[in-house]
Amino acid sequence: MDGGMTTEPEGEPIAVSPVKRVVYSALGLLFAGLAIVGTFVPGLPTTINVLIAGYFFARSSPRFDSWLTSHRVFGSIITDYRSGRGLTIRMKTVSATAMSVSIFISTWIILANGAPTWVGVVMGLVWAYALWFILHQPTAPRRVTDS
Repeated sequence: MDGGMTTEPEGEPIAVSPVKRVVYSALGLLFAGLAIVGTFVPGLPTTINVLIAGYFFARSSPRFDSWLTSHRVFGSIITDYRSGRGLTIRMKTVSATAMSVSIFISTWIILANGAPTWVGVVMGLVWAYALWFILHQPTAPRRVTDS
């Protein structure tokens, strides 16, 4: 053990501290929940929430990590990303579009209700970084199950 971390067979670091494991598991569940809701709610991104959930589960709970990577809908997103295959053009397009629409609407509502301009600027910067991150991931070939 080095620095409070141990390594699982896949090479992913697992948080050893019980507090970190609980916090990371809770965050993983939150983002997995957002991903599930995002499959039904237009404008709520699914892909980025699945990737974030995968990050937290890989560091907190082998059980939840296994559930996510073997999930029929979300599993391929995580395994493709972790293996370096990246995201399909469809995933990138849907993620970028949903994220852009969500941020635009949220920023408009927040600024229309009297928030300071700097809040809109921060939201725009967060959007720009998230968009840059998604678009700069490797592009995976389209899967037969993608539509």
